[in-house]
Parts: sequence; C-alpha cells; structure tokens
Amino acid sequence: MSTFFGAIRRRVLTPPTSETTMEVRGFHVKNEEAKARLENIGEIFLRGYAYAVEAGSAAEAEEMLETVPLDMRGFAYEGAGMGAAVYDSLPGHSGRLSGLLAGKGRDHDYMVYVGVGWAMARLPRILWPDIRKTDPLLRWLALDGYGFHQAYFRTDSYVRDPHARHSFRWNGGHNDYTPNAIDQGIGRALWFVGGTDPDVVTELIRSYPESRHSDLYAGAGLASTYAGGVTEEELTRFAEGAGEHRFSLAQGSAFAIEARIKAGTIIDHTHLAARVLCNATAEQAARVCTGLRPAAAGPENSPAYETWRLDVAAELASLSLSRKGADL
Repeated sequence: MSTFFGAIRRRVLTPPTSETTMEVRGFHVKNEEAKARLENIGEIFLRGYAYAVEAGSAAEAEEMLETVPLDMRGFAYEGAGMGAAVYDSLPGHSGRLSGLLAGKGRDHDYMVYVGVGWAMARLPRILWPDIRKTDPLLRWLALDGYGFHQAYFRTDSYVRDPHARHSFRWNGGHNDYTPNAIDQGIGRALWFVGGTDPDVVTELIRSYPESRHSDLYAGAGLASTYAGGVTEEELTRFAEGAGEHRFSLAQGSAFAIEARIKAGTIIDHTHLAARVLCNATAEQAARVCTGLRPAAAGPENSPAYETWRLDVAAELASLSLSRKGADL
C-alpha cells in the first residue's frame, strides 16, 4: 500500500498527462482513432511511471502494473523503468530498478531499459543510474529510450532539424556506437511524431542523412509493431517505402514481437506485423531474435548489441528469400 510520502512523490515527480497530447506535442494527426491510441499509450506510460515512484516497494509497484490491460502493459513497464530510475536517484532511496527487474519486470526487460533512458534524459548526469551494473547487452536500449525522449519532447531540434547532431557520452561502452542506438530511439519516436501515418514517417526518415536511415527504420519498425495503429495496407506501404532498409525495419519489428511474446502481451496486430514486415509468423520472428542473441558482450570494437541486430536482419532476409523461392 502506498504511503503518504509515496503520494507526495507521485504528485511532485510525475509529469502532467497533457504533455503527451498530440496538440501539445504538435504531432501529425492521421485520424481520431490513431490519435486516441497514441495518447492512450502516453497516459499508460505516465501511469506506470507514477506507480514506480509512489509504491512503497518494487513488489507493490509490480502489483499495480499487473492491473494494466495486457495490450498496454508493456508501456506501463516502460514508464515504470523511468520512474524506478528517478526513485533511485532520490536521497535515501535505492533498489527500485533492480527490484523491478528481479520481479515480473524481467518479462518486460526491453521496455524497462528503454524507460531508464527516459530518466537519463531528465536527470542531471550525476544522478544517472550506474549503467555498468546492468545487462551489458540490453543496456543499449537505454540509449534507445534517451533518443525517443529527445525526439518526442525536443522535436524541433531532433526531428524538424534532421541534420543537427547532438553529442552524447556515457560509461556503458562503445561511445562510437551511441549515435546509432540513439537514432534507433529517434526512429521509434518518429512513429509517434508522424501519427502512425506510414507516408509521413517515411518522409521524416528520408529527411535525415542517408547514413542514419538504417537505424531510424529499425526504430520505426519496432514502434509500428509494438504500438500499432495501422492497417495491413499501410504496413505494406511502409515496408515498400523502406527500400534497401527493408530488413532493418524487419529487425525492429522482430524485436517488438519477441518482447510481446516474452511478456505474454501478444495481440492480433503482432501477428499482422510479423507477416507483413518480417514475412514470418510471430513465433518464427521471435525465435530468430532469441536464437541469435549473443551469450557475451563481445569484443570492444564490436558492440554485441549491433552484431545481434545485424544478424537478425540478415536471417530475416534469408528466410524471406527462401519463402519467396518456395512460392515460385
């Protein structure tokens, strides 16, 4: 049961829901249905954040998070990842993030790590969680979360000025690779900035230098699969528009599929995205991700996370060619 101080933490630390409305953000509105879905995702994220900062323990936060409807629960855990990192930064507070990941949050670990990146975007560097104590592979998702936050809340600088670059350094490793991981988060945010309209999102990606397109499409592929908001025809058009980055899009989609299957939050749209973007079943796409997941962090000059992503993209391309060949 949350305490008086927990209620105070929630009131003081939780951002207002108005920050996630399409009008306030100035994002493209495709239609009212897509608008409502994206705004609901924002509300659920903030609910998860509030649970993490208000609860008397990680276990209590988990109990509240488990009440969120299955299709939206992952977004609540993403918010809780941010809230847990913020909670741990307060004087005399600790253990909320580790407790979250030790419980049911481990089934949503992709989302929790992304939420940590949101906290990094909001907290002074001195209060950042010690990322060195986290999973050496999944910690890169924190930079995905950081990139999403910046594109979502600092849209003029990160989206509407696509040629601007922003310096970033952390102690999680391979700072030469950090722009790539951040771009994956920016690409994921573009799905929201573009209001789930594949034509708008494609044009947003094309406005960036070509060297960034692969990472941006990977992030957009993840969002288009996990957040949804599109029809089969729209997903098909999005895949066609990706051109040579088609399987970067598929890789992001496969990560989203594996995350939903692991958490038990798979929905009809998950199967649709698997078929259209990965040319596979959801189970096949998830097995590609789990089967190719590196067992170790890898050599210093080659982030294992990037190796994993490239291997998944290559395997999905190979499966797609095999399937097409069988259909001839």
